[in-house]
Amino acid sequence: MTQYMISVGHDTAEAPTMETMDPAIIQPIIAAVDAFNKKLQAEGAWVFAGGLHPIQTATTVDNTGATPVVTEGPHIESREYLGGLWVIEARDLDAALGWAKEASKACAGRVEVRAFQEEPA
Repeated sequence: MTQYMISVGHDTAEAPTMETMDPAIIQPIIAAVDAFNKKLQAEGAWVFAGGLHPIQTATTVDNTGATPVVTEGPHIESREYLGGLWVIEARDLDAALGWAKEASKACAGRVEVRAFQEEPA
């Protein structure tokens, strides 16, 4: 089986976070994501999932030069950022897309699906 990442994107760094959202809005999303996670686990597709802290908490490390440079903040200034992800196992892209449709519904947002590269022989 192939492993796929289903990533959850957010449109702007100024978007409300789980901590600042109205509980009446966030609680149903949390419940839906929890149910989706349990379904992934029950059907053997679950590998890993996790949400990320807001983009403002990112730290960038660049050790490509003579001296490592550690900078507070994201690597790329962008309106969009990664908010969380699932790593699943699916028989093919169609099956992964089926899971992605459920993930999008559960987290109330757009998701992106990408297969992991196979390990070299």
